[in-house]
Amino acid sequence: MGARLPVVLLCGQWRWALPWAMPLLLIGSQLLATHGWNSQEERENDDQKVMESYFPATVEYALHIFNLKSKDRNAYKLVRVRSSRREQVKTMMAFSMELELRRTRCGKFDEDIDNCSFQESPELNNTFICFFVIRTEPWRTVFQLLNETCLEGFH
Repeated sequence: MGARLPVVLLCGQWRWALPWAMPLLLIGSQLLATHGWNSQEERENDDQKVMESYFPATVEYALHIFNLKSKDRNAYKLVRVRSSRREQVKTMMAFSMELELRRTRCGKFDEDIDNCSFQESPELNNTFICFFVIRTEPWRTVFQLLNETCLEGFH
């Protein structure tokens, strides 16, 4: 009978501990389920919202950098986005994008490049396909060019 007493005390201890442990276990598992397990569809929707919100400013920055670095006196502007994707680089977001750029009739330091017409000259190779990787915090207007590779004259 003396051997049964510790077992009874142990059961008594668990009876008191169980009311405290169960809510913590249940809350912890709910937090994991609601916070840690997003569906693929939710992640894709979040990525789409980020792209819609921040991607246009990043494309504008890429075009600005291209025109600044170009030795051409004329400005280039976007024809189309050939491909793009969002990435995470350290603590910042990054966009990888392949852009088709074309030479305009305007100078690269003119006021309203967006409204310039494209240069129509068959003897000039006036199209570039460029791949950019740009790290960004667009909500703070912070951009950093990580990579730029351009090929001239491809459609």
